[in-house]
Amino acid sequence: LFGTAVAAALVISEALAGRPMKGALWDNLFAPLAAGAAGAMTTGLVAHPTFDLGLPPFGRPHWGDFLAALVIASAGALLGLAAVQAFPYVHRAFARLRHPMLALPVGGLVLGLLGAAGGHLTLFKGLSEVAELGRHPEGWTAGQFAAMAVVKLAALLVAASCGFRGGRIFPSVFIGAALGLTAHALVPAVSPAPAVAAGVLGMLMAVTRQGWVSLFTAAVLVSSPTVLSLLCFASLPAWLLVTGRPQMQLRADGTAVR
Repeated sequence: LFGTAVAAALVISEALAGRPMKGALWDNLFAPLAAGAAGAMTTGLVAHPTFDLGLPPFGRPHWGDFLAALVIASAGALLGLAAVQAFPYVHRAFARLRHPMLALPVGGLVLGLLGAAGGHLTLFKGLSEVAELGRHPEGWTAGQFAAMAVVKLAALLVAASCGFRGGRIFPSVFIGAALGLTAHALVPAVSPAPAVAAGVLGMLMAVTRQGWVSLFTAAVLVSSPTVLSLLCFASLPAWLLVTGRPQMQLRADGTAVR
């Protein structure tokens, strides 16, 4: 998981939060840490994976970088919360079709129209596409980056509502990265590496409501210890915005889970 066994152990500890645990924290993390170490070593030896987007290196941080990370992470959290708030309504609209063989074609048609509007980078889950954004952070205008973020957000909502299978992390990563690059295009003084990481952090916090997943995913995209310290600060206002809000998850009656 993200090339490090520590991330796996911490993410599992977050998933188990609220369950009764016996013994010291290390005792409870030992099994996830061993499993994570085996998975990380196997994946590294066999596939040599990397999530690093290859963004321009980020050097010594300045006060402007600190402020930008706070603002962009908060904006990402608000954008994600907008999708969370809209999710029950979009889901209800597709539920009115009453049959998956109606909902799926209609959803596919809407996704096709969104793809035509947003371009090929807004298609699919977004893992390969966000890498292309990272290779060309100056390749699009702020308006184009913002449009890709909005189209991808709408596609995520439609896909989750009409019955398509798939996760939400990689589409959210694309949205957060596009948001960060929008900020960089608007204010060139904002470095793309912390901007992308902060956007991904805020977006993932709103959609997944899992702090460790959000932090580690954002950090591995830029592979910079300096950015990690900025993300720790940026996570604070983002988490205050999302905590206690509805989640992107529905009960059987269609109401949002808090």
